[in-house]
Amino acid sequence: MRVAADGLRLLGAVTLGALTAVLELAFLVLTLPFLGNPNVGVSARRLARLEARRLRLDLSALEALRPGARDARAGGYLAARVPVGVLGGLVIALLAFGLVTGVRLVVAWTQGEPFDGMRPSAPLVAYLSVGGIVLLFLVLSGVVGVHALERRLALRLLAPDPTEALERRIAELAESRAGIVAAVDSERRRIERDLHDGLQQRLVALSMLVGRARRGRSELLEQAHQEAQQALAELREVAWRVYPSGLDTLGLGEALAGVAERSSVPVTVECRLTRRPPMAVETAAYFVVCEAVTNAAKHAGASRIAVEVAEQDAAVVVHVRDDGRGGASPAGGGLSGLARRVAALDGRFEVRSPQGGPTAITAVLPCG
Repeated sequence: MRVAADGLRLLGAVTLGALTAVLELAFLVLTLPFLGNPNVGVSARRLARLEARRLRLDLSALEALRPGARDARAGGYLAARVPVGVLGGLVIALLAFGLVTGVRLVVAWTQGEPFDGMRPSAPLVAYLSVGGIVLLFLVLSGVVGVHALERRLALRLLAPDPTEALERRIAELAESRAGIVAAVDSERRRIERDLHDGLQQRLVALSMLVGRARRGRSELLEQAHQEAQQALAELREVAWRVYPSGLDTLGLGEALAGVAERSSVPVTVECRLTRRPPMAVETAAYFVVCEAVTNAAKHAGASRIAVEVAEQDAAVVVHVRDDGRGGASPAGGGLSGLARRVAALDGRFEVRSPQGGPTAITAVLPCG
């Protein structure tokens, strides 16, 4: 049943391709005097995009069909596929002619009527049936071949050049490596700043309180105890920002629940993961949520934050949304560091934060 369905789909795709080839030929002839017009290029890309959908190709991999593409490869593809579409039409016409002829022969033989001026006999019908089966096989092979040729033609003319794609990938990896180094340096500077401006000052105050208490002012011991508790809390917070140790044992859901508990703004966490993703993905997802929650609480004036983590197409999708004032800049230190961390995993990072809010941060982290 599956083979029959795939065969019918293939037959329909080639038949439709034959019809669109005629329309595209008319389009090319009519627009030939206006090749320099940008609207002609836009229309050519739309037609080529329809052909790519007919052939079930990944549109994201066809560089010449992306919005804003300026080259003329889409028009060249339409011109190149017209002969292939016509060839597909001829194959379909031959198949239709063979089927009609076979039906006529069978009807004439069963009803005892003449067929093209001669009366069919059993040996003649058997002979023609064998020949018809062979021709049917050849025609169906032609249908498959035309479809495969159309796919190869589209990939050859619309996809990026392999050398160019390799060079672009090398450039992306070099940029990603530089981004990782910058993100690590930025994280180190932030840890140093947290230790110097927060914990160190707290410990200095604690030392002064203990010194004064040693000189006979025992009422300061209670203040010293409170300072020690706050210093421990800040030290624990800094340690979690360096790396959440509970992530290894408890998993991403429990680690994010800890982020929600420590936040000064109410945070709802919904983690829908059926299995644990790779450790690098878990760590990146944790820091995306942690940074987004921290920014919303400190800078956006948010009153509520929603965190969603789910699986989608072999990737972990992290979505953080707050009801703050918006205006977050993706070029800021924290968000740009997150973007580099996500890019290092070949992921996608997006920030939508119009003035007046709300702010929505999305990170797609591939698990493959």
